[in-house]
Amino acid sequence: MTETGSSSAATRDTAPAGRKPVRDTPAHSGRAPSGHVDALDGVRALAAVAVLVFHVAIESAAALRDDFFSALLARGDVAVPVFFALSGLLLYRPWARAALLGGRPPSTRTYLIKRALRILPAYWLVVVVAMALWAGPHLGDVTTWLQLLLLGQTYEIDPWWFGLGPRGLAQMWSLCVEAAFYVLLPLVAAVLAAYARRGDPGLDVRARRLLTGIAVLAASSFAWALFTYYPVYRPYLNTWLPRAWVFFAVGMALAVVSEWARQETGGNGPAHRFVHAVGASTGSFLLVAALAYAVAASPLTGTRFSGVDGVWADLSELALYATVAAGLVTPAALPPAEGSPYGRFLSSRPMRFLGKVSYGVFLWQFVALYLWYDFTEQQPWSGNFAGNLVVVGAFTLLLATLTHRYVEEPARRLARLATSPRQGTRTATPSATETETATGTETTTETTTGTTTGTGTARGSARP
Repeated sequence: MTETGSSSAATRDTAPAGRKPVRDTPAHSGRAPSGHVDALDGVRALAAVAVLVFHVAIESAAALRDDFFSALLARGDVAVPVFFALSGLLLYRPWARAALLGGRPPSTRTYLIKRALRILPAYWLVVVVAMALWAGPHLGDVTTWLQLLLLGQTYEIDPWWFGLGPRGLAQMWSLCVEAAFYVLLPLVAAVLAAYARRGDPGLDVRARRLLTGIAVLAASSFAWALFTYYPVYRPYLNTWLPRAWVFFAVGMALAVVSEWARQETGGNGPAHRFVHAVGASTGSFLLVAALAYAVAASPLTGTRFSGVDGVWADLSELALYATVAAGLVTPAALPPAEGSPYGRFLSSRPMRFLGKVSYGVFLWQFVALYLWYDFTEQQPWSGNFAGNLVVVGAFTLLLATLTHRYVEEPARRLARLATSPRQGTRTATPSATETETATGTETTTETTTGTTTGTGTARGSARP
């Protein structure tokens, strides 16, 4: 496990002058937990496995049959909103804390350096491997390399590749969305904080204003969906950040509520009551998520894996996928003090391991899949879902484990070295801890660097 920061230090760094720092309290008091939350590692692992199953199911045609099980497999891309929600929760939380307490926000420079060193080295390795294996005629194309290395391929409206990216890199569209979120988050957080602090109100008013601003962000995704279809349908807009704000907003709202609960005095405030309700209703949240997933697998969200049928199917998908993300992430982010079967499962050693290496699982899955298909001379949509899933899953896990050890961990140490404050100075970033992105290892609710990277296939493309 990577180290976590001191939450009390975080409070001291962000508390306004003259205000007594608020110490962390256990979850049974109604406050949200602080520090590392193993269950969030487990949520990330669930999402990583789901999207791997989804891609193998699509490639083997198991998700394209006309039955309910295939329909469920075809909606495995719901893992993408789960990743985005985790990013919103983990990355926005220090900004939410600063906005609520009136303290200094995290250092944007430190934050961006850590983000870049966290995601780019391993990603660049996979790009080089995939391009060398399957994009020989384009190896000398400088524009393509710049687009891929800078995570700008989704903004190419007329690319030479088919689908969402060059062979082996189709899932990276969601990493492009994450990168856009990373860059814009400090600005968005500053706007939200300015609105929340206007008139120097109390804690409750600031929290409600932050939640109102986040609700506007969520609503913008539905406006973007309408813009995508009118005056003509432009499917490439489905892979841009505005469509995903509703998913990031789920996590950002949880970040506000968790920090609000930790700073409330007394035990009967609105945030305390919400945390208590979540802790007592884990089964209800999971049931709502399951029902939303089942409805998303129905014709309501359009024809499976052949694009979005229309604007109403798209709007339905946004609402249902956001509901699934909220149902899975909320009880893990705000667990009861006594624990729950869901939390214990997510916090188990196998799930924490999968969470640790999940960024590599995200990066390597298509390379592993296509190498296996090339080796066995299988054709796309030729069946053998179970056999391919076992082999591709094991191969992907091996590559992910090696990448985590020999690329991600050294890059993380370099990020720590590059952003460590000079001796005798205090960092303005509250309790920044080394967490991993999306599909990475550490999930810490005190972090300025932890997040998630979604995978999956964007609606509107014929195949990855």
